Parts: sequence; C-alpha cells; structure tokens
Amino acid sequence: MTDSSRDFTSPDDADRATISAAPVSRNGAQAVPAVIEPPDTAAATASSQTPPPTAAWRQTFSSLSNHNFLFLWLGMLALMAGMQMQMLARSYLVFDLTGSAALLGIVNAGMAIPILGLSLFGGAFADRIDRKRIIQMGQAGSMVISLAVALIIISGNITWQFLFVASIVQGAMFSFMMPARQAIIPQLVGKEKLSNAMALNAAAMSSMTLIAPGIAGVLYAFAGPHNVYFVISALAGISFIFTSFIPKTGAGKSKGPMTKEIIAGLVYIRNSHMVLVLLVMGLATTLFAMPFRMLLPVFVVDVYHLGPESMGLLTAVMGGGSLVGALFIAAIGNWRRGMLLILGSFASGIALVLLAIFPIYLAAAAIMILLGLGDAGRRSLNQSLIMEEVEDQYRGRVMSVFMMNFGLMPLGVLPTGLLADYVGPQPAIGLLGVLMLITATIVILTQKRLRQLH
Repeated sequence: MTDSSRDFTSPDDADRATISAAPVSRNGAQAVPAVIEPPDTAAATASSQTPPPTAAWRQTFSSLSNHNFLFLWLGMLALMAGMQMQMLARSYLVFDLTGSAALLGIVNAGMAIPILGLSLFGGAFADRIDRKRIIQMGQAGSMVISLAVALIIISGNITWQFLFVASIVQGAMFSFMMPARQAIIPQLVGKEKLSNAMALNAAAMSSMTLIAPGIAGVLYAFAGPHNVYFVISALAGISFIFTSFIPKTGAGKSKGPMTKEIIAGLVYIRNSHMVLVLLVMGLATTLFAMPFRMLLPVFVVDVYHLGPESMGLLTAVMGGGSLVGALFIAAIGNWRRGMLLILGSFASGIALVLLAIFPIYLAAAAIMILLGLGDAGRRSLNQSLIMEEVEDQYRGRVMSVFMMNFGLMPLGVLPTGLLADYVGPQPAIGLLGVLMLITATIVILTQKRLRQLH
C-alpha cells in the first residue's frame, strides 16, 4: 500500500535519481548510459515520430502504470460518476418541481456563480499549499452536501431554492478542488505523459457519462431521487479514500500576498498568446456547447415527450461518443493536437444544429455520438495543451482561470433557458450551434500556430 504521508517525488526527480544510481563497473567507475535525455527532450523526440497504430494503441493506458496517477484517476472516476448522476437527478428534479426551463437554468447556474468568484483564489491556494489536501477537502464536502440533499428530499421539504443553495456551496468547493486536481497531474506523470493522462481523464469522464446517467435515470424513476443522492454521496466518499493513497505534494513555491500572486498569474496569461487563445476556446465551449446539457430535460419532456430514463440514455450515448474520442486522443499521442481541438469545436457546433433541425428521439441519439466526439476532443486537448504551455509554479492559477469558464456558464445557460421558454428549445439550441461554428471558423482562419501545434 502506498504511504500517503511520504513526501512527493516528481518524475523528473526520479529520473535524476536513476541516473545518479547508474551501475558501477568492476574498476569502480560509474557506468555512463549511452544517451541521457531529459524527460521533456525525450518526449519531444518521441512525439516527432508517428508510431505505428498497434504501438499507439498499446500506449493508450500508459499513464495508469504510474500508481500515484492511478489512485488519483480512480478517485476522479468515482467523483465524476457522482457528478454525472447529480447532473441528471438535479435537473430532472428541478423540472419536476417547477416545470420551468428558466428555473432549471438558474439552479444549474448556481454552481457556476462561486466558480466565477472564487476560482482565482482556488488557483492561488493550489500553487502555495499541498494540492492533495485541497482535493480531499472538496471530496469530503461533496459527500456531505449530497447526503444533506437526500435527507431533505425524504423529509418532503425539498424546493428548487434549496437545490440552488446546494449548487452554490458545491460550486465553492469545486473552485478550490478542480485547479488543484488539474495542477497535480503533471507532478505525478511528468510532461511526457501529460497528454495521455489528460486524455485518460477525459475517457474516465466520458465512461461515467456513458454509464452513470443511465443508472441515475433508472434509480430516479423506480427508487426516487433521494436514493440517487445517497449513491452520489457514497461515490464522493469512495473518491476520498482513493485520493488518500497518493503522496503529499508539499507546499508550492508561491509565497507572496494572495492578491499579488493572482495578479502575477493573470499577467503571465496575458503575456502567453497561445495560453490566451486556448482559454478563449474553452470559454466558447462554456457559452455555446454546455447549455444544451443543462437544458436536456426540456428537450426530453417538451420535444420528445419522454421520461428520465430516456434522458439517461441520451446522455449515455453522448458519453459513448466521448469515450471513443478520448481513447483516440490517448492513443495518438502528440499528433496534430491543435487541429484536432479545432475540429472538435466544429463537430460540437454541427451536432447542436442537427439537434435543432431533427426533433426525433432516435435521430437525437445518433447525433449525440457526434456531440460526444467533439466534447472529448475539446476537453482533453484544451487542458493538456494549456498545461504543457505553462510553468509548474503558475499551473494552479492558470487552471483556475480555465475553471472560471464554468463560472461564466450563466451567460450561456440563462439566456438559452429564457429563449427556450419563449420560442422553444430547438431554435435556442440551434442558435448556440451556429455561434459555435462561427467561433471555430474564426480560430481556424486566424490561429496558424494552433493549427500546426503537435
């Protein structure tokens, strides 16, 4: 069992230790390796060559051979399962209670409010204190909140206002947990495995999108929403246990006043053109692609005239597309990732337009595969490219700005919910698809370096 109290040793430190402990020859001299490449140099050399398909697929799960990352990944898998179940249960419960697409958008946007206001502080904390501790505090908080919601539902006093408050509290915890979780990954696997690790993260999220909503939909329909929330709470507890097995990362290098460190992070982003472009692409996803997920109950009830189990199936199909896309990204390594990121945005925009055109459930199920493929490309590639561009001492703060994109989600969700109430969900989602396509077109025409990025 891994000793969770030991100090953290980065992959780069481990490589140096291996070199210093090289075999000693019989005459007492240290044997010199034929070639010693730094991890980043070796990665660059490897990434410049395109491996055969069979070799690429063998490397798909290579990051999981790192036991520390494996425990982090398993904890994330459990937490993401709970989040996907909660997304369905909360959305459907609010729509059951109110019948309003606008209120559904407001409750789902509640989580985004503290993310917008607190993420910069969460990133600064991630760059100055033990990241493992921050992650576990967020996991424990998620467990308590989900348990509280389940008990309130049983009492018969559940309201959309309470769900809104719970969403805000959970968003506050995620503001600190998510930058720390993203920033710890390069410490665990090193830069040479970062793209693979991020793709496996996306694959885990996609697999839970494939499995968890279907389970939540069936549980909601046959056992009630309170039992869904009990399961969500248990999954958060499991994630806490898995995370306890990874080592402490120790305090970060950031030691100055909090506000000064936040400003330094923002200046760093302003001076890094590629990081800025990637963050803007993440913002476009938040504004134009994410609202559909939050308003999916409206489509299921008002357009397809079906129930929660059908919503779970649609979400699961999208998760299947995301899983295939994420595994593809994990397998190909560092190959044309900039162009694939842009193509993922095009795929999402096209899928949203098609959903608006075809008000048929079976057609929606097929279109969800395309939406999932685009989602996987954007999610894993966007984050891995950002973290590769950023120095470790700034990663927490930069990823906190990336997290703020989700805090801006109300700018997409609320107007879309209001528009859906007045003109119907199909025109509202179709408009988002068109805006997504316009954004992707501007990027592909103006960002040559991103197009050529490997």
